[in-house]
Amino acid sequence: MSLDKALADVVSEVPDCLASGFVDLSTGMLLGIKTVDSHPSEVMDILAAATADMFQGQNVKMIEDMFKKARGTEDDGHHYFQEIIVNSDNLLHIFIRCKTNEEFVLCVVCRKSVNLGMALTKTRRALPTIESHI
Repeated sequence: MSLDKALADVVSEVPDCLASGFVDLSTGMLLGIKTVDSHPSEVMDILAAATADMFQGQNVKMIEDMFKKARGTEDDGHHYFQEIIVNSDNLLHIFIRCKTNEEFVLCVVCRKSVNLGMALTKTRRALPTIESHI
């Protein structure tokens, strides 16, 4: 199955899903996206950069380093932020870091009326299929 097909499956399986995307944090690239509507290309162009900032921006990295130091943990490259949920005016955004390689994030956008628990469960369930494209 191709990444495009896997992202299309996410859109069809996650309730009230409007878009899914796959981001490579190390390169800042949007590797794939599937949406039910068209969106301005400018939004697509900055999606990967905004996702990278949320997961490993300068301040996030500083917080992680502080916790690792306080706990006496070596910096092994592991990141504490694994899932981020953002509620905007009309949408729910779910960002989940891949388990097999933390440099990749699955992004899912749903209508705000979606049941959060169901959207999160279905997104988590889709992750292994998406990860197979790394």
